[in-house]
Amino acid sequence: MSHVAIDRRLRSRRALREVSALTDAAIARLNSWGTPLLQLALRLWIARVFFNSGLTKIQDWDTTVLLFQEEYKVPFLPPDLAALLGTTFELGMPILLVAGLMTRVAALPLLGMSLIIQFVLGAANPAYDSIEHFYWMFLLLAIIVHGPGRLSLDHIIRNRITRS
Repeated sequence: MSHVAIDRRLRSRRALREVSALTDAAIARLNSWGTPLLQLALRLWIARVFFNSGLTKIQDWDTTVLLFQEEYKVPFLPPDLAALLGTTFELGMPILLVAGLMTRVAALPLLGMSLIIQFVLGAANPAYDSIEHFYWMFLLLAIIVHGPGRLSLDHIIRNRITRS
């Protein structure tokens, strides 16, 4: 192999390393602002789903309790208590998710509700067997596993505690 060919190969490798370094830097910058925005979007989207459901339930409480007696039939809980807990979780946990406060804890009851809707209610009534519930579960699991991200009160509190 001639010196010219060796020199071309070395330049080519250097150029590839430079392109690779530039690509890595661009991806790192994209991740630095893109990831927190995506985490916020996940929290806002799933919060909206549950909050709207809670608002529907409080519009007519008697109908809500009737639904829990006749339609939902949540195991192990009396219908009045199931309606109260479900509505409380649907209205309270989304507020925490939006704020990014106690985010992982707030996602847990919503994940539990999604599991019950899909696997308990869905087993009894095909109308509740929906792929959308799996999407909810995946989003909630992502929040539980990865946390709320930098655009959250959890992040601010954690930073202040670790600085002290």
